[in-house]
Amino acid sequence: MNNMSSLKQSLPAQDYDRTTELKAFEQSKAGVKGLVDSGIQTLPRIFIRPADELAAEQNYAQSNLQVPVIDLGEKSDTITSELKRASKDWGFFQVVNHGISLDVLDGMLDGIKKFHEQDAEAKKLFCSSDRAQRVKYGSNVDLYRSRAANWRDTLTISLGDADRLEPDMLPEICRDSAIKYINEVTKLGETLFELLSEALGLQPDHLGAIAECIPGGRTFVGHYYPACPEPDLTMGTSTHTDPSFLTILLQDQIGGLQVLHENQYINIQPLAGSLVVNIGDMLQIISNDEFISPEHRVLANRAGPRISVAGFFSGVASTDKVYGPIKELLSENSPARYKEFTVREYISKFFTRPIDKSGLDEFNLQD
Repeated sequence: MNNMSSLKQSLPAQDYDRTTELKAFEQSKAGVKGLVDSGIQTLPRIFIRPADELAAEQNYAQSNLQVPVIDLGEKSDTITSELKRASKDWGFFQVVNHGISLDVLDGMLDGIKKFHEQDAEAKKLFCSSDRAQRVKYGSNVDLYRSRAANWRDTLTISLGDADRLEPDMLPEICRDSAIKYINEVTKLGETLFELLSEALGLQPDHLGAIAECIPGGRTFVGHYYPACPEPDLTMGTSTHTDPSFLTILLQDQIGGLQVLHENQYINIQPLAGSLVVNIGDMLQIISNDEFISPEHRVLANRAGPRISVAGFFSGVASTDKVYGPIKELLSENSPARYKEFTVREYISKFFTRPIDKSGLDEFNLQD
């Protein structure tokens, strides 16, 4: 019996060996899409959330609130004011009139979809769990640490400390679209760092100089969430905060992204031509809680596939540069709330904890 077939069969509870099933899933190198293609009608046990997590869903209120939508074509003082409010109150917002064409956005979504829907053997060429590999395909970075696997596959493109990747490092099927998109979103990231600097009362180049995400320090992940037979039992992506300064997300029209706001999960409705931006843990830390890095998640869905591309501006892990609350934001009434750290230290802790555990607690200064 092959690995995929063994995952399709539901074992009696007393015979369930989670580690064995996780290994079978990992060794298949076919990802979640491979399970769907094999014809499963029920979720393999490794994807089913624990009973306490499922029960806890009842504690969250439902709301029709919407995250702020910010028009980057407005006057600069209006944009700065709106960004400050959104980053402080929500940590999430959508941007329109951001300067990236629909052709580039749609091309990236189509390229990621084509990558994940190509022949399994072609994808396996990029299959790796090696953190040092710049371009790789896989499913669930925290597969053995999380309480339940997530219903998604991912193509990761990491620029590390380089300003660009050699084109032949990228999968041919999405190479051109990825290069165009990464270049355009990098420019948008520079603009947002400048605007957010001004929102904090700093010089426009302040955050960009601290973060050093450009030219290097960027990672792009192309997620593929197949249609799920039992979406209420699992998650597309578990609740988490982002280990970045800033994240820029492109999503299709399926929906499912939610942000936790005042104990309510708020649906971030897809808005054609927009991009979703959220504050990451590292920006919350260096802003000394002026901006917040909120918990968010992606629901599994009977409809699909859902395609999204997250661009993480995280800084260069190889540097020994020390980060901490920005001195200009501190005062007697607003002392530092976090320890200093390097990106290497932060990323190391990220890869040794489940995705649903925030990195903020690791560096919080106790009273």
